[in-house]
Amino acid sequence: MASKETEKNPQGKGKDKSVNDEPEEVQEKFSPEEEASLLAEANTHKTEANALFTSSKYDEAIAKYDEAVSVCPNYLDYDLAVLRSNISACHLKLEQWKDAISSASSALDGLDRIEKEAALEQERREKAKAEEEEGVEEEIVSTGASTAAPAPVTNTDDAEEVARRKRKDDVVRIRAKALMRRARARSEEGGWQNLAGAEEDYKTLSKMSNLAPADRKIVQTQLRMLPPRTKAAQEAETAEMWGKLKDLGNGILKPFGLSTNNFQMVKDEKTGGYSMNFNQGQ
Repeated sequence: MASKETEKNPQGKGKDKSVNDEPEEVQEKFSPEEEASLLAEANTHKTEANALFTSSKYDEAIAKYDEAVSVCPNYLDYDLAVLRSNISACHLKLEQWKDAISSASSALDGLDRIEKEAALEQERREKAKAEEEEGVEEEIVSTGASTAAPAPVTNTDDAEEVARRKRKDDVVRIRAKALMRRARARSEEGGWQNLAGAEEDYKTLSKMSNLAPADRKIVQTQLRMLPPRTKAAQEAETAEMWGKLKDLGNGILKPFGLSTNNFQMVKDEKTGGYSMNFNQGQ
């Protein structure tokens, strides 16, 4: 059996290179037969994990999903994104917020790679089509004829387009699930950074058209509730940071008989800048 790739570079495949570009690393893949076998094994683990999740055995489900991840070829970003999104759901049930955030973020990273590669592939198809049509325009069929007819659309072309659309829909569906899970975990974990991140996730979700009514209601509710929570967390963490800086400054100034109270920041209302005043009497 062929070995798995040591490092994948999904965004580099098929990329045009100039003479100054770094050489691209060749992406190793399994043969179609080996890939199908490994994916089938991963799906078996996933099915078992799904059953464990349904039975509320979340720790065991995580272990089984991890087995599926370890078997699945690491260039199959969609299949891995599904598994990692499911792992995030398990961590949510266990109220393991940080792990839920991490797993959902990994799923979203994989979906980002898929969408970027799909965009590059679309550009390549459009470029090839334009070149083909240009060649048709230049071809003289016979005396008095202007151009040759374009190549007919085949059943293969239709099937490929259907497959591309289905994959696009699947990616959007899993993206919505992963975003919902990460947003909730960030909101539950709390803290300025997480709450701000949850806001961004919910804003992204609010623009998606594939949300279920219940999920859309959650998104709308959270977008009302999160801003004051985020602001309060920001103010609390900023005050804590300044308190620590003040303590540090007092420790440095104490040998000189001074403290941070001797220094006052004064804002210039005209320029918006600040100046520092020294007050010996403090």
